[in-house]
Amino acid sequence: MRSILVIDDNPGVADALRLLFTLHDIRTLAAADPARGLDLLQTEEVDLVIADMNFSADTTSGEDGVALFRQIREHHADLPVILLTAWTSLESAVQLIKAGAADYVAKPWDDAKLIATVENLLELSDSARERGRQRRERRKRREQLAAKYDLRGIVFASDAMERAVEMACQVARADVPVLITGPNGAGKERIAEILHANSAVSGGAFVALNCGAVPADLIEAELFGADAGAYTGANRAREGRFELADGGTLFLDEVGNLPLAGQVKLLRVLETGEFQRLGSSRTRSSRVRVLSATNADLPALIQGGLFREDLYYRLNVIEIGLPALAERPEDIAVLAEHFLGPGVQLADDALAALHAHAWPGNVRELRNAMERARLMSRDAVIRAADLGLPPPARRSREPDELAPPAIEAALRAAGGNVSRAAQALGLSRQALYRRIERYGLRV
Repeated sequence: MRSILVIDDNPGVADALRLLFTLHDIRTLAAADPARGLDLLQTEEVDLVIADMNFSADTTSGEDGVALFRQIREHHADLPVILLTAWTSLESAVQLIKAGAADYVAKPWDDAKLIATVENLLELSDSARERGRQRRERRKRREQLAAKYDLRGIVFASDAMERAVEMACQVARADVPVLITGPNGAGKERIAEILHANSAVSGGAFVALNCGAVPADLIEAELFGADAGAYTGANRAREGRFELADGGTLFLDEVGNLPLAGQVKLLRVLETGEFQRLGSSRTRSSRVRVLSATNADLPALIQGGLFREDLYYRLNVIEIGLPALAERPEDIAVLAEHFLGPGVQLADDALAALHAHAWPGNVRELRNAMERARLMSRDAVIRAADLGLPPPARRSREPDELAPPAIEAALRAAGGNVSRAAQALGLSRQALYRRIERYGLRV
């Protein structure tokens, strides 16, 4: 049953509100002073507080209500509080609204309006409580995952990344190739590091090769090594990545850029564990766990004759897909704060700008933006102007993709002004109101 705590030194007020709320199936608790009210909050399940602004005799300043509100906020940050005020304490009540109080009600109150306000806040409180429960469950799962596996310091808050990380941990000890897919800058190498760190060959080397950064005529030498004189400039024998990764993990990033000749050689070594250095006839062997990653559509490359189908299936025994940063908005704020480091805060307008941006460069772009912001800011608070992001009209992100945190941050930054928040998000006023209603947000 929904519960309300009334804190008021006038017993008649508590009795009247108890009768009113009982008619609407709302349980009412009463406290005659702030100390008793705070005690009840520690022992009872309370969904909303209605608190008087004055408790001391002959006092009408509202200072008692201000002190009580701050004490409630200290221990119950998300609990909605309605202030009961006479005209003499109205100014204090308005200041507390700006500080986060849900609403104020003047004495004597209108029953119908008060019930409407309470019902709305209780509904929002239920939604907030459910979101809080989900956040706590996600945090608990992440803590359990981190206690069991080496997550290499990866930072995330979204369900999508949690699934990817959990899958990486589950398959890490299986001696099979893993293909990691996703856009550039999404964190594919970090997933590869988690796979290696929790594998049976974690004590061996982790060797990475960006196949897209090596010229086609040198890719075989990079993979398999070369004897002296094998090509112009090869003055001495050199080991390839397969030799360097022997007993460990070889991570082939952007494997879709591997030329066809290199694909043939790679397929052979995956099947036999044997290879030859460029310019040598000696067969060598290497035991390597191969992980690969790509931002390309490999099936489409296969259809175009640019990637071997047999190699694709050899690499893709297990596939782990990473979504773009824009598709996991819960990760934006936690990553931004991680990149900024301790002692630096994000202002509300900066948080709104971060959530409204499309992030075509994904996590890599976000890291660069935070480094720039830290250099450009004049103090320990990052504001939207410090980010250097394009204005809303130039953003490619569809408005329907905006997450509730982005809307909430924009509303806070605009001081509750819907028109200014809509402008910051690149929406019309009507479109923002529709989203506020859809997500159950409060202006």
